[in-house]
Amino acid sequence: MNNKQLILAFICIFFAFSCQKKAETIKVSYRELTEAVYASGNILPQNEYKLFPMVEGYVIQKLVQDGEIVKAGQALFILDNDQQKVREQTAGSIFSIASKNVSENSPALQELKASIESARNKLNNDSLNFVRYQNLLSNNAVAQIDYDKAALAFKNAKNDYLAQIRRYERTKNDLQISLENAKSQYEVNAKENSNFILKSKIDGIVYETYKEQGESVKRGETVALLGSDKNMYLKLSVDELDINKISIGQEVFVSIDLIKDKVFKAKINKIYPLLNKSDQSFRVDAIFEEAYPYKFVGLTVEANIIIYKKNKALVIPHSFLIGKDSVLVMQNSEKNKVKIKKGIENYDWVEVLEGLKENDEISK
Repeated sequence: MNNKQLILAFICIFFAFSCQKKAETIKVSYRELTEAVYASGNILPQNEYKLFPMVEGYVIQKLVQDGEIVKAGQALFILDNDQQKVREQTAGSIFSIASKNVSENSPALQELKASIESARNKLNNDSLNFVRYQNLLSNNAVAQIDYDKAALAFKNAKNDYLAQIRRYERTKNDLQISLENAKSQYEVNAKENSNFILKSKIDGIVYETYKEQGESVKRGETVALLGSDKNMYLKLSVDELDINKISIGQEVFVSIDLIKDKVFKAKINKIYPLLNKSDQSFRVDAIFEEAYPYKFVGLTVEANIIIYKKNKALVIPHSFLIGKDSVLVMQNSEKNKVKIKKGIENYDWVEVLEGLKENDEISK
């Protein structure tokens, strides 16, 4: 190696050494400092719900597709069930028969009315005969035993007439009850029949459907996922060690994997008290402070929940910290280990409350 090459190599080593040395010392300074809690999660639609039937059947019409905007009350699926048809027809027939039976012209009531009329005629005849025998007895023109027979016949005719009336009223009441039961059963079947038309409960969007025409559906089986097409929220997971730092209204900065170079602002609006034992985290929800411009849901997000913010804090880089509470301070070209009192901190910076002052030079 010639002299020129040696000099060039020396210069490179000198600059490398200078840069390394410069990078390993820094002056303590004031800056704005925020402390945040990390959370991860997903974007979900508000008013999200799963559509499922209260009956069993099979899909005869699918009226909606994934991603379609729908209105509240709009029919989405129509189901069918052969057994339900039979039940509905049977209930309708029983209701029709019960309606005819309770009408004044029904055969059963007409027969009872005829019996009442016959009993009334017999009562009238026996009443007249009794009065006649009563007059004859007063004139000693008839024997006592004949009078007693006439009186007994009159009494029996009266009792039979009253019994026929009670029978008519009882039968009419029974028929009325049968009609009400048949009507109730018919209405139940009619209402259940309406359950075979699955409708949207909200104005929103169908995010996903799970059944196609011709497929069978069980009671309570999810056939579609719906939610708001405008309003989204953040479903976040916060580590159990940090959950006591979270409160309603805290500011959240959100980054979305799909959307580069854009940070969204949100605020915490709900904290769930139940620990998820699978990942030792708590669920926390946040709402966007600005319009979320996309209709994509389920996107993965990373969030920083701001738990404290200080406009002017004396700070050092987190990487310069030795152990939990010490730093190396440059004094007369020597490194002296100094203990500090920390304030708030994040991944990059640590606030110094005691032990250092502005422009002190510290080293790694």
